[in-house]
Amino acid sequence: MGNAASSPCMEEACRSDTFPAASSQQEQQQQQRDARRREGSSVSYNVYNQVIQEKSQEDGTTRKREDLLDPRNNMPLQANQEPCPGQKELLSTDRIQSNIPKGGTDTTWLYPSPQMFYNALKRKGKGDDVEEKDMESVVAAHNTMNEITWQHVWAWEQLHRNSCPNPSLLRFLGRPDDLSPLARIRSWFGGPSPFDRHDWYVDRCGTEVRYVIDFYFDEDKAGSTDAFEIVVRPALDSPGAALDRVKMQIYKTCAKYGVPCPITGTTTAHASQDHASG
Repeated sequence: MGNAASSPCMEEACRSDTFPAASSQQEQQQQQRDARRREGSSVSYNVYNQVIQEKSQEDGTTRKREDLLDPRNNMPLQANQEPCPGQKELLSTDRIQSNIPKGGTDTTWLYPSPQMFYNALKRKGKGDDVEEKDMESVVAAHNTMNEITWQHVWAWEQLHRNSCPNPSLLRFLGRPDDLSPLARIRSWFGGPSPFDRHDWYVDRCGTEVRYVIDFYFDEDKAGSTDAFEIVVRPALDSPGAALDRVKMQIYKTCAKYGVPCPITGTTTAHASQDHASG
């Protein structure tokens, strides 16, 4: 394509390190109402009864509709599916349903489309070396990483399967500039720093649990399945999380050497070493 469509991506693009905003229109509207009640704000609507700007009574600032964020994923409530200025080729706006259960709903999280992902890269200033033709494979890799990450989280949650057989993902936060304590320690001993960090918040049947996730990439193994390493563990926000770390290490060690676990009395861990890291 030649000239791109007129809607600017720099304001409205979704975050590339998270899933898309809530797909339910009712959820979006309720989130807007809740946000306005919390902040005390005046709202402007267009003729279609859509919020076009919002003025906070606290600081007097005015925000456009596309700047309103969903606190569950720090993404715009209105997903941007418009081409960026200067975009040379049209990208797919199709979105794929994930296998990750979405907290508070009976559905799963929805992945961003290639167009949304491209907009996010441009908005964050990371799209200079990315071409439109690469976006299908980039999005596929992003989705696969998130699916594997949920498998890791699910493995940890199996420690509580008797009390909560169906955990779900409530929200998540990308923190690429914040080294986790474990990542910092690994760097002290000459290890690489992660290229990204996420905090995932899981609903354990009414109890909110935070997981810290570090993503590593080994340039020497580029092109192989071993190039990526995902280190997942429950954040040390409670004594229970610390106990889970101890239990998981015991399970993994017993499974590795095929000896009976002193906790379960079996030689099979609740979660394999391939499914839980940390």
